[in-house]
Amino acid sequence: MINAIAIDDEPLALNVIKAFCYNLDFIDLKATFTETSEALKYLRNYPVDLLFLDIKMPAMSGIDFYKSVPHKTMVIFTTAYSEYAVDGFNLSAIDYLLKPFENERFLQAVNKANEYYKYLNKQEISTNQYLFVRADYSLVKIALSDIIYIEGLDNYLKIHLQNSKPIIARMSMKAVMDKLPEKDFLRVHRSYIVSFGKVNYVRNKIIHIADAEIPVGTNYNDAVAERFGL
Repeated sequence: MINAIAIDDEPLALNVIKAFCYNLDFIDLKATFTETSEALKYLRNYPVDLLFLDIKMPAMSGIDFYKSVPHKTMVIFTTAYSEYAVDGFNLSAIDYLLKPFENERFLQAVNKANEYYKYLNKQEISTNQYLFVRADYSLVKIALSDIIYIEGLDNYLKIHLQNSKPIIARMSMKAVMDKLPEKDFLRVHRSYIVSFGKVNYVRNKIIHIADAEIPVGTNYNDAVAERFGL
């Protein structure tokens, strides 16, 4: 069960969140607050897993409020101002709801939070089935079995998938390698990680995978040779 609170200076907005949470069996909305100071007092004594947090509030912005709580706490930002989306993304928000939002859009956001909560608490049958990345201002769940290869682009990654368009994620190569199971993925170049099981063949230091030809970097020759028995 995800324990949550909601903070918004508009009581009507809080009533909407309460109504949407009422029929959910995986979220327990513990309390709602119109003032950030009261919410902070509550969190000091009763930590929660998830915040529904308005961004534009009188005393303290939602952005500043979230910076003051432990970042293990998930957040779904709610606001009427779309220009704050980038700020929410940079703070690793689960999702960003633009007011007024309908129940269907709200469900999309809380389902992402539920998936991520399970991931963090190792409640999945296998913790190595999925990769969670931040893309398009929200958290995206990718099945590891769908990944063909990953391409590094400056501060971003381009994740090439089976039967789907690539996903662009703001993440480093090192960070994504730390999340991938070593038995299934291999870094073959400073800019490329491949799914070992999807490689067609290796010839002349070129890895042929799906429709791509990926060079083997000099610093990765030994690792590739050992893995493929070359």
